[in-house]
Amino acid sequence: MLAFVWNLGAFIVALGILVTVHEFGHFWVARRCGVKVERFSIGFGKAIWRRTGADGTEYVVAMIPLGGYVKMLDGRVDDLAPEMASQAFDRKPVWQRIAVVSAGPLANFAFALVALYAMYLVGVPAVRPVLDNPAPQSIAEQAGLEPKSLITSVAGQEVLDWEAVNLALLGQLGQEHIALTVETPGGGLRDVSLNTASWKVNPETQSILASLGLVPWSPKATDTLAFVDESGAAYAAGVRQGDRLLALGDQPYQDWDELVAMVQAHADKPLAIEVERAGERFSYTMVPKGELENGQLVGKIGVAPGREDWPEAYRIDLKYGAFDALVKGAERTWELTALTLKMIGNLFTGEVSVKSLSGPISIAQGAGATAGFGLVYFLGFLALISVNLGIINLLPLPVLDGGHLLYYFIELLTGRPVPERVQEIGFRIGSALLLLLMSIAIVNDVARL
Repeated sequence: MLAFVWNLGAFIVALGILVTVHEFGHFWVARRCGVKVERFSIGFGKAIWRRTGADGTEYVVAMIPLGGYVKMLDGRVDDLAPEMASQAFDRKPVWQRIAVVSAGPLANFAFALVALYAMYLVGVPAVRPVLDNPAPQSIAEQAGLEPKSLITSVAGQEVLDWEAVNLALLGQLGQEHIALTVETPGGGLRDVSLNTASWKVNPETQSILASLGLVPWSPKATDTLAFVDESGAAYAAGVRQGDRLLALGDQPYQDWDELVAMVQAHADKPLAIEVERAGERFSYTMVPKGELENGQLVGKIGVAPGREDWPEAYRIDLKYGAFDALVKGAERTWELTALTLKMIGNLFTGEVSVKSLSGPISIAQGAGATAGFGLVYFLGFLALISVNLGIINLLPLPVLDGGHLLYYFIELLTGRPVPERVQEIGFRIGSALLLLLMSIAIVNDVARL
């Protein structure tokens, strides 16, 4: 329950920030184009706070925090007094209407840049992308990657941490080969080609690294549990965070990998576990929850071990000076934009399944997780979602900003507005398509729970 409240709170904060940024973009440019803004609302429904400014604009915070809007004076829906006609949105030149509509998505890109700038200015603790033994019979094993190798570039793009590796690999979906440069344990550089002609990623069962057989190196697991999922089988049996593992089944605990193998083999079957807590021994019987992975039923109990400290040589701090942080923020904003556009294209080509679409539940979980890690991680999450929000709003669906821009560009080229009946039909089609996409995303979210 506590995790749900935390995720919900982080989601509301994140959405509130991003919606405010987006709508402020429309608002700011509209005011500078001489358009009268009647209401600036964050959220929908009944107002929980409102104030009318000296400029005559009503500022509102509403109960349903799932969006927002800027209501501008518009002769198509309002009765205009003759002296107010010049302040109506629809009476403005088409280039001004284009500027007002495009300002919302552009504000999202600008916010992403600012958030990433702040993130790199403060500094992001990270670990170098050092490999462990590749998964058996995987693409990585076939390429001959050695454990303790450090990935330095993916497809010619320099990578410093695992997040950069993930983003670079995502950008290579659909390629038949992926070029890696690694620093071998001996210190030399080696070029490696991953044969990805038959590479497929199932986002419901594996990460992009796991789909290639790339296993990040991590410090040795300790015998103390650092995490116990309150919805998992171990917690239901009585196991708690901080417990020290003593035995599993009838065998003394020796190795985390052995524990994982035994738990996976006992899907939906009783399994004894013995732990030590505050100097006392406790014995429980749990039933690992069976889940399908690659066509096999495996058991899960919802626990994670503590780890020994990371070697200092594997740690990095992505921190830059004022100018370099701005450059790095701009580079990452561009990378996120290009990657998002490519992923949208891959949805149409079939390289990426619609099952990869995420909705509000996944976003809330991501907001809660990153907020729990700290401010710099939350800033990175906000930047990612802000870029996605900006791109989605620019899609040429008539119900979105991109659809309005499409009509205005047609007007710019033809010299006359698109007929209202055509616009109305477009809005209905756009609404149906958007509702379909949202439904798929929500169904995916529920399936992942």
